[in-house]
Amino acid sequence: MDAAEFRKRGKEMVDYVADYLEKIEKRQVFPDVEPGYLRPLIADCAPQDPESFEDVFKDIEKIIMPGVTHWHSPYFFAYFPAASSFPALLADMLCGGIGCVGFSWAASPACTELETVMLDWLGKMVNLPEEFLAGKDGQGGGVIQGSASEATLIALLAARTKTIRQVQSERPELTEAEIMGRLVAYASDQAHSSVERAALIGAVKMKNVPSDDTFTVCGSALKKVLDEDKAAGLIPFFFCATLGTTSCCSFDKLLELGPICNKENIWMHIDAAYAGSAFICPEFRHLLNGVEFADSFNFNPHKWLLVNFDCSAMWVKKRSDLIGAFKLEPLYLQHHHQESGLVTDYRHWQIPLGRRFRSLKLWFVLRMYGVKGLQEHIRKHIRLSHQFEHLILQDERFEICAEVVLGLVCFRLKGSNELNEALLKSINDAKKIHLVPCYLREKFVLRFAICSRTVESTHIKFAWEHISQLATDLLKTWGQNHQQQ
Repeated sequence: MDAAEFRKRGKEMVDYVADYLEKIEKRQVFPDVEPGYLRPLIADCAPQDPESFEDVFKDIEKIIMPGVTHWHSPYFFAYFPAASSFPALLADMLCGGIGCVGFSWAASPACTELETVMLDWLGKMVNLPEEFLAGKDGQGGGVIQGSASEATLIALLAARTKTIRQVQSERPELTEAEIMGRLVAYASDQAHSSVERAALIGAVKMKNVPSDDTFTVCGSALKKVLDEDKAAGLIPFFFCATLGTTSCCSFDKLLELGPICNKENIWMHIDAAYAGSAFICPEFRHLLNGVEFADSFNFNPHKWLLVNFDCSAMWVKKRSDLIGAFKLEPLYLQHHHQESGLVTDYRHWQIPLGRRFRSLKLWFVLRMYGVKGLQEHIRKHIRLSHQFEHLILQDERFEICAEVVLGLVCFRLKGSNELNEALLKSINDAKKIHLVPCYLREKFVLRFAICSRTVESTHIKFAWEHISQLATDLLKTWGQNHQQQ
């Protein structure tokens, strides 16, 4: 394919993608395929001779689309949003076209410098304390990770290195292995599984701090666990606070937890993967109060801020804490500006060496939507979640299982877990909308997340009427079956 054909085919692909997104609600949200569906549809091995673009293009609908779950459908209410917008898609095209591998400033100065500035823009949008911003001569700064899971792992590994060095300076008789064996990381029992996975990769103990009746961790619960572990000779070094838990969007109490972590010299990382985008709205910024006590903070613009995956924004108060944990300087990666103090080499801030020009997506979206446009997108989703909550509250057969704060509604039929499992199965088997469940205090709960950029009130009404009718049908047969038993 030469440049001339690329121009032609590129326009065709843009038209295809635009049509796909414009007409996505006409597609069944969840596919009708079984595991292994794809292999029989394609050859056993790669072709020896080139195939035409037409041949490849026609197979998109034939082979790929039948197995796609349409995350951007207005009938997709599972997990959390996966952001998408036309400006971000165009920026991704430019990113792929430039094709730089931005592991250092010298590898592509614009890739590095735009990221530093965009993370300052974004940090100011959520009103982060000045210490988290790079500015012209700040000690903190932001970086784009691939996911919140990566951000948590990076924070934990940096905290581990910092703590080991500190303990060794105070107690030089202890070996690194002895210190590692005593380190303990903590998170809420409602925290995402990626926190536990970070501890697993980091080879440290992980303990869950019990949450209260609102699925929130408070200061007294953390202090109790810390006191017990310190008395047992363990070394608490890391706490991950969650703002907007995956199961029910609950918020740990930063204003209680932060001072304890600071006093105990424990690194506090804040995972606000989904909820963080809402903090650009002044009426929700109070949910971030206490961030001033944190050492690192992360949220995902690729969830709710119209920036396509992957774009996970992470800030640290002291970038030297990250660089100190990961810095290696082989000659082939060095450049003559690196000691100037004026440049950032992001390879020291992340797990992989290479990185894509992801800040282009932020730059396009922030400029073409503006803060006000993004605020309205967030507010619209939250209004729709309260619309769904109101519909549930009007039906005495159902109950709300957690406070509706942002764009997630947790609900269930009043009754057994088995009844609610059957309801969810009937919903997802019908394939008109898509939901996923969670457990809250041993209760099987249905999660209804407002996800699509194009979702409207009509889609919410349709979803509720569909759920309500399926519940009616289920309760009829459920009652008959149980009477027979």
